[in-house]
Amino acid sequence: MNDDQAPIQARIERTNELLQRMLAEVAKTPSTHAIFVDAGYLYAAAGRLVAGTEDRRAFDLDAEGMIEAFIDRARTIFADSRLLRVYWYDGARRRIHTAEQQSIAELPDVKVRLGNLNANNQQKGVDSLIRTDLESLARHRAISDAALIGGDEDLVSAVEAAQGYGARVHLWGIEAPEGRNQAEPLLWEVDSQRTFDLDFFKPYVSRRTAAYEGTANRPTREDVRFVGAQIAAKWLSARGREPVLELLPGHPYLPGSVDQDLLVEAEGLLQYSLRGQAELRRALRDGFWEHLRTQY
Repeated sequence: MNDDQAPIQARIERTNELLQRMLAEVAKTPSTHAIFVDAGYLYAAAGRLVAGTEDRRAFDLDAEGMIEAFIDRARTIFADSRLLRVYWYDGARRRIHTAEQQSIAELPDVKVRLGNLNANNQQKGVDSLIRTDLESLARHRAISDAALIGGDEDLVSAVEAAQGYGARVHLWGIEAPEGRNQAEPLLWEVDSQRTFDLDFFKPYVSRRTAAYEGTANRPTREDVRFVGAQIAAKWLSARGREPVLELLPGHPYLPGSVDQDLLVEAEGLLQYSLRGQAELRRALRDGFWEHLRTQY
């Protein structure tokens, strides 16, 4: 190598060194996923599947339990990835949160984004919010994978925008009693599709009846919290400490199957349905976790 080539060779080696460092940093950076929920689609499709109606006034949907079930499923599907957050898109008059939307907004790792509701109770502006978030997160490399729960053809542009920046978009749908509840162009554009069936949604959707709406014999938050602690103590005794304490790293979330076991056992002890009772469900989990954490 002559003296003229030495500086060039040094620059090449320096460039290769920088590239190797960049690749090493990329390799160390964990993959990240986010879940995008079009609540209008979720309520309509899940209500039709479980309760036989799309009218939100006719059934209760345990949004907190369902969100945790989605997070749990994503943890399995994106095994080597961490959750950024859940984005929950819904409509509201003048974009003012309802009490239910406020309770959802207060959940950990959940961001509520509101479009408008018109005079016919139709959502307006939700699809554009989804596109804005998907595109922005993909452009800034904040996510590598997006799980999209929706069915509107207008979401195609959101999918294309995210894919243009290298993110993979996975469409999650809800089983339709007949026909389809997702637009074909949307199905064509996504990187993968998955459909959740009746058994997945049954624990979180219940048709409203007088028994559920009445306040007679309704337990207090403290009653339910105490039952949660009781069940934690019982499980520790019956199942052994190790299997139960293995749940601690997942706090504040419980795997879907464990959460359902907790719900069913609590309803039996209370003789009261906690379906659609988000506040009481939260108290149940709080009591369960509080007892477990005292045993850690």
